[in-house]
This record gives sequence, structure tokens and C-alpha cells, in this order.
Amino acid sequence: MMLKVAVQMDPIETIKIQGDTTFALMLEGQARGHALSYYNPDTMAMRDGAVSALVAPVEVRDIEGDHYGLGDYERRSLSDFDAILMRQDPPFDMHYISATHLLEHIHPKTLVVNDPAHVRNAPEKLFVMNFPDLMPPTLVTRDRAEIEAFRAEFGDIVMKPLYGHGGGAVFRITREDLNFGSLYDLFAVTFREPWVVQRFLPEVKDGDKRILLIDGEFAGAVNRVPAENDLRSNMVRGGAARATDLSAREREICERIGPALRERGFLLVGIDVIGGNLTEINVTSPTGVRAVKKLGGPDAAALVWDRIEAIRKGK
Repeated sequence: MMLKVAVQMDPIETIKIQGDTTFALMLEGQARGHALSYYNPDTMAMRDGAVSALVAPVEVRDIEGDHYGLGDYERRSLSDFDAILMRQDPPFDMHYISATHLLEHIHPKTLVVNDPAHVRNAPEKLFVMNFPDLMPPTLVTRDRAEIEAFRAEFGDIVMKPLYGHGGGAVFRITREDLNFGSLYDLFAVTFREPWVVQRFLPEVKDGDKRILLIDGEFAGAVNRVPAENDLRSNMVRGGAARATDLSAREREICERIGPALRERGFLLVGIDVIGGNLTEINVTSPTGVRAVKKLGGPDAAALVWDRIEAIRKGK
């Protein structure tokens, strides 16, 4: 069956195709004969309850520097499409939240992946707190006294903004680190939201495992090893991708959270696990699909489209 699919994403000319999951999904959708269109969320509008955007037909090709071609833009009703891939990157700010409100008006008649209302209600670093027994000790607060008490208890901690992404503004603070006060002041004037404070996991030196789940089922994994002298393992921050298998603990984590993902309509999710500890559940624009396939793992893009097609067929 041919589906009319719109992809809501950041400027297509800026993506780095070798590691871009949105691009992998577009390549697979195109190979299956689906009609792809592209739009930027900045062009979305609602008039009298109808949601539209400036949309252009798009063709993609796996050629660095020549990876796409666009047709003419026109304002189209987004309810005309069979499916929409909501794939713009965070930050999870009011612009992002507003887009989820607009898309909620057309879902599920037009299938939005992932479900926009549940994405809005499940920020990655808060949704994960539904599973505290799977996590390292974690505090969410702006309160300095609470952070200092947590630091006194655990000594070696990590601080990061609640709505941060891609490894930005992630800091390790040791028990005797004299930079804590300055870092607290910097966070206080830079970020309006609370911060996530976690016990530092020394196992991060061996990698931060990105595990993909499709409709709540395991669909591949990649171990992201930090660059030398860096805490962060995100591949956009210099982390190296390594092939990996799941431990018994990691399979337990997948089995525990899978039903909650299915209930919320999260077709594609990326979770982060360090040393058997769940640290994040990424539902906004999860990545890792191309890296998993390149390292000999499952073709998660194909599995996503299998599920989208099944939903549209009513199965």
C-alpha cells in the first residue's frame, strides 16, 4: 500500500545523513513506494480548527552533499496525509510543545509518530522517573540545599538541564570540586527549568548503551563509548559507536518499560543505559537507527515502517 507521509523536521539541508535516523526512515519509506513530503514546524498554522503547513514533495538519496530534492511548496492540510513523522530535534520548549498541540488535532486519523499528546506529557528525563528502581539515585530540582544534600550523600554527581539534549551542559561534580558554587550560579541564570542530578556512574567509561524499542519491543542496540577525557558518550559529542548485545539486566529493563511505551503510542523509542542503570527514555526524536544497522544489528527503520503500515491497515 502506498501511504502519503509528511516529515516534520529541522531544515533538511542541515542534517548529517550518515548518522541521521530521520533520513534513514525517509530512505526506507521511499524504497517502499510511499509518497514523502517535507515541512518545517515553523510553517505550521491552525485556522478554524484545521491544521496546515507549507509542504513540499521530497526525494532522498544516500549521497553526502546531494541527499535531497524538493518540489514546490504549497500550503496543505496535514489531515490529508496518512502519517506524519514528528522528527524535529529538541529543545523541548514552548515551540516544540505548541507543535504537539497542533498535531493532536489530527491524530490518530492521521497517524503521528510518536503520539503528540503523550510525547508532550513524557519529557525524556521525567518520564524515566516512573521507573526509579531501574535508575541510579536521581534528583530533579533547582533547590541548592537539596542538591548539596544529594552531593553530600553520593559525593560524585552529574548535573544536567532537565530539557537538555545531545549531551549539552552535562557536568560531573566530585565531592571536593570547588567549581560547584560557580556551576550552580551558571545553571541558575541559564536555565529556567529544574535540573537533573544523578549519582555518577563510573561504568560510563565502558559506554552508554542506546537501545531501540519499536512498539515496546527490543529492536537493536549500540554502545556509545565516550571520547578520551570526555564524560559524554553522545555520538554528536565525539562518542564512538560499538556493536553490542543486551545483558540480562538490559532485557529486564526493556520488558519492564515496553508495556508503558505501547500504551502511549510510542512507536520508536531510544533508551539510555549505563552499567545496568536506565538514565533516559527518549521519545521526541530518538536516534541510533543507522548506527545499529551499520554495526550488523536489525534494520530498525524497516521495523518502524512495518508497524506504521500495519496500523494503517487496521491490524
